[in-house]
Amino acid sequence: MKKLLLINTALAATLAATMSWADDDCHDPVADWQPKETLQQHIEAKGWEVRKIKVDDGCYEVKGFDQNGNKVEAEYYPASLRLREVQIKFAEDAVIPDHLYSGDNGGQP
Repeated sequence: MKKLLLINTALAATLAATMSWADDDCHDPVADWQPKETLQQHIEAKGWEVRKIKVDDGCYEVKGFDQNGNKVEAEYYPASLRLREVQIKFAEDAVIPDHLYSGDNGGQP
C-alpha cells in the first residue's frame, strides 16, 4: 500500500513539473509571426543595441544592451511582439529605476 502511494505521489509530482515547464513556451501560430527585423527595428528605436535574435521555445529571444548600457535578455511573443520576459544585468555603477524596487531595497536610493 505504501509503495503504491509513493508511486502515485512521484507520478503526480512528475506530471506537475512537466505541466509547469510547458507554460514556458510561446504558442503563436507560425503563420502569424512578425519578422525578426520588425522586432529589431522596434527595439532599436527605443535605444537598445541588439546583438542577437533567435527563436527559443517558440518565442523570440533577444540578447543585447538597453539604452543605459545594461546587458539584457528578453523574450517576445512572435505574433504580437509583446514583451514576455526580461532579464537585466546591471553594471556596478548603473542607475536603477525606482520602479524596479519592491520592499526593502538594501539601502539603495
